[in-house]
Amino acid sequence: MRKISFLALLLFFGGFAFGQAEEPHVNHLLEEWHKAAAEANYDEYFSLMAAESVFIGTDATENWNKQEFMEWSKPYFDRGKAWSFSTLERNIFLADDANLAWFDELLDTQMGICRGSGVAVKENGKWRIKHYVLSIAIPNDKVDAVTSLKADFDKAFISEIRSR
Repeated sequence: MRKISFLALLLFFGGFAFGQAEEPHVNHLLEEWHKAAAEANYDEYFSLMAAESVFIGTDATENWNKQEFMEWSKPYFDRGKAWSFSTLERNIFLADDANLAWFDELLDTQMGICRGSGVAVKENGKWRIKHYVLSIAIPNDKVDAVTSLKADFDKAFISEIRSR
């Protein structure tokens, strides 16, 4: 009985330690991804995204698979300046098998404070971004003003979506 209990504890804490060991790798992935954009390194930036990945931008029309996002962003990278996001804070959570992570981050950007959130997967021993959502953080006391600014766009876009 004592051997079984020791083995169970070893497996439990060993798995926990392994999962925690992956967190710095996910953090590094995200830092390198943001760095590649700031340096307009197109190949590096997209190599850090999974082949089957999604990027959702701040505009309601921006919901791209990897290929679409590559095509849309290429002119920004080609001009030598894509975008520059620096991390203010980040939370990373790992699945029990340590092959899946989800995260959220506050970012200092050219648009002010933004929130990024997403999913990273470990594929063939390497972490890759699978799903990323970028949102502009709007203070609650400014929501009415922002809602008013985008009302015409929202109305037209809602109508377009519903007519599909």
